[in-house]
Formats: sequence, C-alpha cells, structure tokens
Amino acid sequence: MTATAPLATAKIRVEALRKTFKRFAKPVDRLKEALTGHSQHTVHIALDDISFSVAEGEVLGVLGKNGAGKSTLLKLMTGVLLPDSGSIDIQGRVTGLLELGTGFNPDLSGADNITANALMLGMSHTEIAQQRDAIVEFSELGDFIHEPLRTYSSGMVMRLGFAIAIHARPACLLVDEALSVGDGYFQQKCMQRIRQFKQEGGAILFVSHDLNAIKILCDRAIVIDDGRLLHAGSSESAVNLYNRLMGNQAAEQEQRHLASAEAYGTGEAVVAHCEAQGADSGSSVLASGETLKIQLRLEARQSLDDIALGVLIRDRFGQDIFGQNTHQHRGAFAMAEGETCDMRVVIEADIAPGKYTLSVALHSSDHHLDECYWWHDSVQQFEVAGYRHSKFSGVCRLPCHFEMEHIHRPPQREME
Repeated sequence: MTATAPLATAKIRVEALRKTFKRFAKPVDRLKEALTGHSQHTVHIALDDISFSVAEGEVLGVLGKNGAGKSTLLKLMTGVLLPDSGSIDIQGRVTGLLELGTGFNPDLSGADNITANALMLGMSHTEIAQQRDAIVEFSELGDFIHEPLRTYSSGMVMRLGFAIAIHARPACLLVDEALSVGDGYFQQKCMQRIRQFKQEGGAILFVSHDLNAIKILCDRAIVIDDGRLLHAGSSESAVNLYNRLMGNQAAEQEQRHLASAEAYGTGEAVVAHCEAQGADSGSSVLASGETLKIQLRLEARQSLDDIALGVLIRDRFGQDIFGQNTHQHRGAFAMAEGETCDMRVVIEADIAPGKYTLSVALHSSDHHLDECYWWHDSVQQFEVAGYRHSKFSGVCRLPCHFEMEHIHRPPQREME
C-alpha cells in the first residue's frame, strides 16, 4: 500500500439535533392537508436532542434497535435530510459507507463507475487519476473492472464501493453496516484499512449490529432508542445496555420456560427454566473471559435418588466446546416427588468471540445413555463479543506463558 499524505483535521460535532416527520394515515390525507390547510397528520419524532462529538483518530460506535433513528442520523450528517433544529459541524471531507453501490450505474463498467462515483464524493479528476490504480488494486476485481456493474455480485459491488470511498481521502468516515457484505477475508482487509484511517487521524462514526466489531473497533459508543440518546460511554457498557433493550423487546416472544415438545426423555425430572447471562453484562452477550452464569430450575415429577445435571456448549457449527455434569463434578443428588430445585452453573467463558448454544440435560450416573430424564438441545443462545483479556487464536484460551531464558549473542570481532 502506498504512503498517503496526512489527513486534514478531522472532527464531528452534533449539538441538540432534532428531526421530525409528518405521518399520514392515507396518501389522500396529504392532498387534503395541502388543499384545506387543516392538519391531517401526526408528528413522528425521529431524533430528539441528540448531541455527541468524534475527535481526530477516534471511532464512535452507534447502537440502537431497528427504527431507533440511526439511519435518519446518518442521512442528516450526509446532507440527504435537513434537521428541524440543532447543528452538525463536520470538519473536512466526509464520506459515507452507507449503502454501498448507491449512485452506481449498472450499465457502466466498474472503471467508469469509479469516475462517476468518485466525482459524487467530491474528488477532482486529478485526484481520481492519481487514485485509480490504487482503487482497482484494493478492490481486487482484476479484469472484471471493465465489465458492466450489472454482472457483479453484491460482494463485488461492496469491494468497489469501499475501495472508492476509502481512497477519496475523507477526513470523516460514516459506516453503516457496509461491511456485512463480502467474504471474511475482504471484511478483515476493510477493517485493517479503517484502523489505518483512524491512525492517520480520521474520525469515524461506526453504525453496526456486529457487537464484536463495536467492542474491538470503537473507542466509545452511544445508544439511541426511540430517537433519544440513552447512553454515551465505553463500548462495553453501550453493548451491555443495547442487549438489555433487545432482551426486553423480545421477552414476550422468547419463552423462558422450556417447551416439552422441544425436549426428550422420560420426564421423571425436568428443567422448567433456564437462563444464561454474563455476570457483568447482565445479558446474553458477554466478553471473552467474562463469567457466564446459567440459572436453572429443576422439577422432580417422581422421587429419584440418582440425578445428574449436565450442560453442554456448542459453537455455531454444532461442535461441542465444553460440557460437564454434576456427577462428574461433585456426584449425584436426590429429589423427592414434587420438589423443585434452583441451581446455578458458573463457567469462566474464556472462549473465542462468536455465537454459541447451550444444551441442558438431567440423567442418572455420569452419562445420559442409560436413564435420560430430560434433554433439551439449544435451549439458550448466547454470544461472545470482544475480549476481557488479551486476544488469542482458536476456540478457547489455554494457560500460556512466554519465558525468555537467555539471549545468545555472537562474539564480537576484534577491530583489525
């Protein structure tokens, strides 16, 4: 990658931003209001009193449920919409990676679209000529750059759009789920380029539902809900709050009590309730290295002298990551008919970021093959995002130490 000149001063400041929309029950009501002057609409407050700033070399994450106002905010910042009140001050050229491919002409070749799109981003013909080779090289489209855009896959359009935007030499970058398209390799390449942009002093507003990316990439984050700013602080605290909001939203849809139709076994003992949360996050999303607490309620429908509770964690590919039961850990326990028992399983979840499922079981002895009272696959889902401690590769962290014992230096030659 060729060296680039230092970026201009990059800074974003938003003060008391407010945006409302008129909402009409029927299309004809808009005409009635225009002709009669009588109000036929209700007012929808998309954003209300939003304030934040992004400094040079800083990445600010933006979290919020669908409909929270994130897209409206980005449209205001790119000039697509005008605010009702408040101010937006952006120093330097701003480039939005909002909907990659917007403004492209499908009948033109990729090469011709570089010129057209770059001009829309504010680049001069001289700048385009200087950056053209770098754009083509970064996009890795090869000879496809001369083919019509309509022949491109969504991932190829994403490559071209990102390559143009990042080489437009913006001072401020707005990213909205733009990296969700494309293969893992190119996503990593884009992330590396964004980090380089940050190191050069660029200011980045990063909107994403990828909570791991928010934790790793962003210095701070804000949470917007129903058009209002709920929280501004560390990325981890913002992610935790966002997950509480999502959990509350889905509480009625997600049945915490287990449905017997989804489980199998004799039914002599059952798991009536299961919930898995991070000890610090208080939600189903936790950091690698955080404590995972699994709260369970057991019910005995018959008296049993030999009961073992087992838990099993699987990754998104269905591979067993970790499993253990009380028989292996501390021995079996007994329950009388009609008894209930609350149990908690505490696991130090030092596992790699990703999505996981939790299965639970009640059986006799140290396995479920002889007498299985209750088995429920994927009863809960949880996600690991970001690292509490140092990064690692693979599935889990193992105890590891690097010890330097001695440095052997070659003998110095005597001066002749």
